[in-house]
Amino acid sequence: MKSELTVDTARSKKKDTFFAKLWEQRAWVLMSFPFIVYVIIFRYLPIGGWIMAFQNYWPARSIFDQTWVGFENFRMLFQDPVFFQVLRNTIVISAIKLTLGMFFAILLALALNEVRNLRFKKITQTISYLPYFISWVVAANLVRDLLATDGIINEILMALNIVDKPIMFLGVPELFWWVLGFSHVWKQIGWDAIVYLAAMTSINPNLYEAAMIDGASRLQRIRHITLPSLRPTIVILLILNIGQLMNAGFEQVYLLQNGRVIEYARIFEIFELDFGLKMMRYSFATAVGIFRSVVSIVLVLSANYIAKRLDQERLF
Repeated sequence: MKSELTVDTARSKKKDTFFAKLWEQRAWVLMSFPFIVYVIIFRYLPIGGWIMAFQNYWPARSIFDQTWVGFENFRMLFQDPVFFQVLRNTIVISAIKLTLGMFFAILLALALNEVRNLRFKKITQTISYLPYFISWVVAANLVRDLLATDGIINEILMALNIVDKPIMFLGVPELFWWVLGFSHVWKQIGWDAIVYLAAMTSINPNLYEAAMIDGASRLQRIRHITLPSLRPTIVILLILNIGQLMNAGFEQVYLLQNGRVIEYARIFEIFELDFGLKMMRYSFATAVGIFRSVVSIVLVLSANYIAKRLDQERLF
C-alpha cells in the first residue's frame, strides 16, 4: 500500500513539474504552435492518401470506392525498365551534392572563422549566402548562361588554352551530375556555412590561446581544436542529410535537364511526374512516393545506429 502511494506521489510530482515547466516556457510553446500545426496539416494528414498506392485510383470516384489491387503498383515499380536507372541517378546525384556541399561549407566556415577583419568577414559571408535566396528558376538560367558554349566559363577555359573548342556542359551526360553538384554548392554554401560558424562560436577561446602559447600553427589549431569541436555538428547534419538521399532536388534537376542527358537526369521526382501524374497513374506515383519515404526512414535509422555504435553524436 505504501509503495503504491509512493509511486502515485512521484507521478503527481512529475506531472506538476511538467506543467510548471510548460507554463514557464509558454512563450516558446506559443511560438512553436504554428509550426506544429503546419507539420500536422501538410506532413502527417497527407499520409492518409497512401491508401491510393494499394488501389487503382481514379479521380471521379471516392477514395473508398476504388478497385483494390494490393501490391500491384509496387510490383510494376520494381519491374519498370528504368527503375534502377532512376535509383542510380537519385542516389549518385544526392551523394555528390551531399559530399561537395558539406566539404565546401565546412571549408568556407573554417576560412571565415580565421579572418580577423570583421568588415571583410561580414561582406564575404553576406555575398556567399545571397544565392540561397534566389529561386532555382532564376538560378538555373544563370547556370545555363555561364555554361553555354559562348558563356564566360568556356571563354576562360579557351583563353587559358585548357580547351580548344567550347564544351557543351549541359549536353554531356558524364558532366551533368557534376554540374548539378557544383551549382548546388554555389547556391547553398553560404547558408550551410552559417551552421558551422555558429558551432564555432561555442568553442572555448582559452583552447586557442593555450595552443598558441605551445607554438601551434594556425593549421594545427584548426586540426586539433576546431575540427574535433565541430564533429558533433557534422555528424548530426550528416545523419539528417543521409535521410535526404532519395530527394535529389526536383527543381534544380528539372530546370537543367534536357533530352541529351535525360538518362542521367531522371530522378524519382521526375519519374513520378512523367510516368505517374502526367499519365494519370496516381496510384503508381503514390507507390513511388511511399518507396522513397520508406527508404529515407531506413537510411536515417541506419545512419543513427552506426553513429551510436561508433560512440558519436546521434539524433536519438
